[in-house]
Amino acid sequence: MSVFTKVSHAELLEFLKQYPVGELIGFQGIGEGVENTNYFVDTHDGRWVLTLFERLNYADLPFFLGLMDHIASRGLPGAMPARTHAGENLTTLNGKPAALVRRLVGQSVLFPTLEQCVQVGRALGDLHVATASYAGHCHNDRGPAWREQTGRGLLADVDAGTRALIVDELAAQQKLDLGSLPQGVIHADLFRDNVLFVDDRLTGLIDFYYACNDALLYDLAITLNDWCMETEGAPNLARWHALTTAYCSRRGLSEAEIAAWPLVLRAAALRFWLSRLWDWTFPRAGDVVHVKDPNAYRRILEHHREHAPPML
Repeated sequence: MSVFTKVSHAELLEFLKQYPVGELIGFQGIGEGVENTNYFVDTHDGRWVLTLFERLNYADLPFFLGLMDHIASRGLPGAMPARTHAGENLTTLNGKPAALVRRLVGQSVLFPTLEQCVQVGRALGDLHVATASYAGHCHNDRGPAWREQTGRGLLADVDAGTRALIVDELAAQQKLDLGSLPQGVIHADLFRDNVLFVDDRLTGLIDFYYACNDALLYDLAITLNDWCMETEGAPNLARWHALTTAYCSRRGLSEAEIAAWPLVLRAAALRFWLSRLWDWTFPRAGDVVHVKDPNAYRRILEHHREHAPPML
């Protein structure tokens, strides 16, 4: 979440007239994240998150907003999009597609406890089970083709060691066929800042705007790479075991998934290393833009290349 598009007090007042949310009390920009413009908005009817979509186009967004409705209606701790007086959950603000979503209680955690890892593993497994009945479909725009194109696009602008690592890992990933593994709708970005807690109770799964159809195991790998790795790139085995065991209590894994696990972990690390390296190398303009250090995911990738942690 960042602020690329400024919204004035007057513009927000006019925007909110579309919604039955009461009068505006206050609002502020959110500086974390890297993709969309986000504001916290308080009205007499509650607390909200306003998102202006910077890269996704209007036609793409019904999938994500419908998914959020689907999840919340099945009892998972997801945020329900607000609807206008006309019943729409997608509108426009300052020339950008926009949505107003109920703000959930709780806070994200930087140093998760074992119980919080258990809660995340269960929630991810429940999410994969619940989304099996979701009719929408969205291609993963940051899948293998994107990783190949982005990696190749960086080669002329990085040092020799980085260039060699990208080339070698892209070649290794040619052996992985994520399409042959069990598929479904995945969150694809279930990092610590996208999960909310009150103490050890998970109260919210947020930011579904990377959600897509892909291998369920890939989603688990993305989650583990953020929740269970130390700063030097090695896993915290206690957190790793807690999260994977909890996930498998909700959805069992196939033999094909277990066999593919080392390369899937590497694919998940490669995806975020490349996206962060791209943003670091070619920064975007914005009022408040948070660019994350790509080296954290380089260290994770290098660790997995040497000795990927087992599934359990």
